[in-house]
Amino acid sequence: MNGSVILNDDEKQEMMEDAKDIKRGKVFNTACYLSQQGNLDDYIDFLSENMVHVRFVPSKRITKNFKL
Repeated sequence: MNGSVILNDDEKQEMMEDAKDIKRGKVFNTACYLSQQGNLDDYIDFLSENMVHVRFVPSKRITKNFKL
């Protein structure tokens, strides 16, 4: 399986109604536009603020030649 969620008929119908609603479409377009307006500093700030929510365990890798 590819990990996609299988929608039931009610969910499919709701998505179709949302797609036809012009007002909802404008909201989604505005959100998409605003999400693209950030710069690199905004992205780094976002990552820095959310690092506490990600569990990170470094892998143990033993090297002999000490090259990058």
